[in-house]
Amino acid sequence: MKTPPGQCPQWWQHAHNKSIHRSHDQSQDCPQCVDHMRNGCPYIVPKKKSSWF
Repeated sequence: MKTPPGQCPQWWQHAHNKSIHRSHDQSQDCPQCVDHMRNGCPYIVPKKKSSWF
């Protein structure tokens, strides 16, 4: 599944690929998601520029 423009690839993957979180203990938060919540997204897929103006 390709990350849509304007979205963070990690957030997108973690939201739509449930197998990522299956490997974690369900009583604990995903360390990668917690890092993203605290430090923000290092990369956002760029949006295409509008061609009508």
